[in-house]
This record gives sequence, C-alpha cells and structure tokens, in this order.
Amino acid sequence: MYTTNPYNAYKQNSVNTASKEQLLLMLLDGAVKYTKIAKLAIKEKNIERAHNELIRVQDIFLELMITMDKDSGDYMEELYRVYEFIKNELGQANIKKDTQIIDNILPVIEEVRDMWYEVDKKIKTGK
Repeated sequence: MYTTNPYNAYKQNSVNTASKEQLLLMLLDGAVKYTKIAKLAIKEKNIERAHNELIRVQDIFLELMITMDKDSGDYMEELYRVYEFIKNELGQANIKKDTQIIDNILPVIEEVRDMWYEVDKKIKTGK
C-alpha cells in the first residue's frame, strides 16, 4: 500500500538535492512564511501555534548563525548581529505574544531574504 504523501516526498527530495545556496533561500522563505503564520496565530489567540512558529523561525536564524563563517570579514560579523537581533526580537514577540514586534521585525527578515536572493542572482549571472 502506498502511504507516502507525494508532496512530502517531493519536498524532502528537493531539500536533499538542494545546493547550499538553495537551502539558504528555502530557510529564509520559510522564516518569512512562518513569521506571518505566527502573527496570524496570535491574532486568532492560538497561542500554542504562535509559539511553535516563532520558535521555528528563531531556530532558522540560530542555525544561520551557527553555520556562518564569521572569519570572512566585517560584513559577516554585521550579518551575524542582524541575525542575532532578529532572533532576539522574535523571542520577545513570543514571550509577549505581540504582533507589533512582528510587524517591526518582518520587514527586516524580508530584507535579509531579498538580499540573499540578490546575491544568488548576481552569482548565477556574474553581474
């Protein structure tokens, strides 16, 4: 009997075959998505869902911080501090269940994601 969800199998295969750059972009797309879901969950008073989604996004930024090569220059140190700021703000949003904090930090998360998409584009096109 076929019990595997085809979408989940496809998604797992996508992750397993993705390059480092693609994984980074997937993580950042997820960070934006799950932050929006957390905000909606807070508005709907679904505290457990909000908590889980905010923890998920914090974990994404923690992973990015852990795997970062901080010896690559000052810009990486600055990026590390941005990731740390995002993670801390998400923690505050989670503790307080405050959508205003999410409204303030979501554009920063989107900007980080967009920056990495731009870097990826420049690497691929050589421009």
